[in-house]
Amino acid sequence: MPHKIVIVVVMLMFLYNIGMTIKKSGRFTTTEGVLVLGLASAAVLYLPALLHFDNYTVAIFYRWWTIHLWVEGVWEMIQGGFLAYLLIRLSGADREVMEKWLYVIVGLVFIAGILGTAHHYYWVGVPHYWLPLGGFFSALEPLALIGMAIYAYSAIRRSGLAHPNTLALHWTVGSAVFTMFGAGLLGLAHTWPGVNKWTHGTLVTAMHGHAAFYGAYAMIVLAMISYALPALMPGRREQGTSLGYWAFWLQLAGMFGMTLSFATAGIGQVYLERILGLGYLDAQLKIQVHFLMLIATASIFAIGVMLFIADFFRHAPRFEVMPEDETKVRPMPGSAARA
Repeated sequence: MPHKIVIVVVMLMFLYNIGMTIKKSGRFTTTEGVLVLGLASAAVLYLPALLHFDNYTVAIFYRWWTIHLWVEGVWEMIQGGFLAYLLIRLSGADREVMEKWLYVIVGLVFIAGILGTAHHYYWVGVPHYWLPLGGFFSALEPLALIGMAIYAYSAIRRSGLAHPNTLALHWTVGSAVFTMFGAGLLGLAHTWPGVNKWTHGTLVTAMHGHAAFYGAYAMIVLAMISYALPALMPGRREQGTSLGYWAFWLQLAGMFGMTLSFATAGIGQVYLERILGLGYLDAQLKIQVHFLMLIATASIFAIGVMLFIADFFRHAPRFEVMPEDETKVRPMPGSAARA
């Protein structure tokens, strides 16, 4: 319990930091509102994790209020806020257009994401009516993720790669597309009750989880870092370095390879364990060749991570306060005409 309290305190500190930063800016936009709502909801939805129940079914019922509604609920709002900010800055897209897309994404999150929690209730001892609820609303969840990908593509299509920080653009668009692939399509692949009764608790879940987490959490954070670094580190080229691009492509290739490894191993595991009835360890021996592929692709991914870290520390950070005129973002070509 003490470590859970520490997590709550840290989340509240972070939320306070974001709120005071927005307050100091003197304005409150839709993008900022969605970001703050997502962060505040993340803090509130951690509260069910602090509850303790002796009954397993009751405990697991409330446990998913935190896990699912974080991952497939409020984080999509946080990611949408980040995406809107980055696309406005990097593509010169009209703020009103971007924020209309945000309303669509938030609406889909509330419609599908909340009731989509039911797909975690299939086999935990709750009433039967959660099966059709989970299947239907889980099938709607990818719509928000597809909306994010369209949202990113439409912004970049209008402006092209005109902004000099093309590395941040790679991470931004990559996050939207990989989230649609990992969280949306791969999640949909095994969310139906008729499929999930065979795949739950297998490496098929790991396939979905790895790709979804990397696209939705890691890539959008790396996009924000790549956008901020040129301003924080004097002497750093705004368009990024070759090391940064190698880091991007190696991580992407490695994670895609890991996803395929988990997929092939998971399909084999389902057949061996759930169809043929082999024991867990016997099935693991049969699919161990896929783990060799997993190690190889994970190594490629790890090299990409190390390159990103090396690129991050290549230049010393600037700690002094920058004059206001230096912090203003240069207008994109043609952005005045769109405003």
